Amino acid sequence: MEKQHQDVVGLMDAIGARAKAAARVLANAIPEAKTSALQAMAATIRASEDNILAANEKDMAAAAEKGRPASFLDRLMLNPERIEGMAKGLEDIADLDDPVGDVIGAWERPNGLLIERVRTPLGVIGIIYESRPNVTADAGGLCLKSGNAVILRGGSESAHSARAIHACLKEGLISAGLPEDAIQIVPTTDRSAVGEMLKGLNGTIDVIVPRGGKSLVERVQTDARVPVFAHLEGICHVYVHEAADLTMAMEIAVNAKMRRTGICGAAESLLVDRSCAETHLKPLVTALLDAECEVRGDDETQAVDSRVHPASDDDWGTEYLDAVISVKVVDGTEAAIDHIEQYGSAHTDSIITDDQKVADAFLDKVDSAIVLHNASTQFADGGEFGMGAEIGIATGKMHARGPVGVEQLTSFKYVVRGKGQTRGG
Repeated sequence: MEKQHQDVVGLMDAIGARAKAAARVLANAIPEAKTSALQAMAATIRASEDNILAANEKDMAAAAEKGRPASFLDRLMLNPERIEGMAKGLEDIADLDDPVGDVIGAWERPNGLLIERVRTPLGVIGIIYESRPNVTADAGGLCLKSGNAVILRGGSESAHSARAIHACLKEGLISAGLPEDAIQIVPTTDRSAVGEMLKGLNGTIDVIVPRGGKSLVERVQTDARVPVFAHLEGICHVYVHEAADLTMAMEIAVNAKMRRTGICGAAESLLVDRSCAETHLKPLVTALLDAECEVRGDDETQAVDSRVHPASDDDWGTEYLDAVISVKVVDGTEAAIDHIEQYGSAHTDSIITDDQKVADAFLDKVDSAIVLHNASTQFADGGEFGMGAEIGIATGKMHARGPVGVEQLTSFKYVVRGKGQTRGG
């Protein structure tokens, strides 16, 4: 076991060293080279569809044999539409403005010094993810566009799929004359490799991004010795205000919960204003039940349909990632905001109302990374925000918040231009 651990340490240290060297090249790569690589990656993914699907079938079969739930299988599953989505996402990233070197602030001091704040890459980004194979393409593309090298460590459940996708990314880098070590995938499923990444690989990793369940993110946040972009859970709410259009509210509630139940932007709790409960609660509950969603509700919600299960205290703070939702009647907007503050995860929350003043108050007071008015929480996605893709949704308040795209994967430095000035006194 000791030799095996030493082998993993040596493997990971070598990966880190190569990533650091590649990051130095990428930091000064011309935008045209990165764009060419991204376009080539997209073309190669499309051309490799059969190979990627065959690899994914192996992962799906193994996951099914282990008895993984349907929501897990949905996150793991690839089909032609999702493969095309990966390719299109890479092309969308290619079309974005290159953030590296962008001057985001400039001023002149009284002594004549010219000062600029200029975007720079973060360096080497380590991404630890579980069952979503598309993270391989999204993360690789976003890191490349922002001038960062990336080390990808996918879960064992998606290993075949991730490697097939990574092969396409590598081919794109080579075709554009960029270092193939700019996007590396950890070739072992040994869990000690994650521990080595969290230690920082001898100072070569500049930031860690976890994509996965609560246990993974908690471990990363507890053990990491480098900065982390993370969210623990996506406990997202839809609040139906008394001035909500009922048809709109029903459509949004069902979409927010049921479009894809296993993503972090899926609604996990529905709050209905007591002032409209008599007219809105039963149709909303019926629409969810008819969409084959299990409803767990408070006493008033249980009273409108015998199929509603009683909600426990734990249900209000649970991320189901499945076709289950908790429903509660609340006494007005302030009560809804208080409930979200107590049980939410600062991810994504939506209000449905035709009252603009109430909507503005909700958007101002709810301190989540994403707040919406009359729209589904399923829009919590970098691609839907015009970012091409995302590495994740950050719910912290330091550096990055919300969808983490190319701009969020940069830092900045100050460039100061003088004409011989010296400082006195």
